[in-house]
Amino acid sequence: MIREINLFTIGFTKTTAENFFNRLVTADVSRVIDVRLNITSQLSGFAKGRDIAYFLKAIGEIDYLHEPLLAPTDDILTAFKKNKGEWSAYETQFLDLMDKRKIDEKLSPDLFERGCLLCSEDKPHQCHRRLVAEFLNDRWNMDIRVKHL
Repeated sequence: MIREINLFTIGFTKTTAENFFNRLVTADVSRVIDVRLNITSQLSGFAKGRDIAYFLKAIGEIDYLHEPLLAPTDDILTAFKKNKGEWSAYETQFLDLMDKRKIDEKLSPDLFERGCLLCSEDKPHQCHRRLVAEFLNDRWNMDIRVKHL
């Protein structure tokens, strides 16, 4: 029998804190899973590691988890962002990384039910949070229903 998982994704750039947190609360997210490599950047504003954990709990009783297994390496990120690399190369490298890390074996599907993958990108089409969701959907014998907030 195929089990269903409701999984959300969200980016924090190009939005207000009010809009960001309202989207999470309205979607009834229970846990935000931070898939960023660097969670302490000053550019993160309200989404800095300790701050976002506090805001999520205070505003919506939402748990927070930073999961580095779901983040790209600095080398992969630099090649794409700073060196203006091709998305297709980034995608291939990141999918290979998740395979090598065996994220589908190391992480429990229960972690993702009503979870929300968090990254900085405002749109999911060129963001690794979408790749994580698709990778897990391919590996697990489940129906992962992904909704990008």
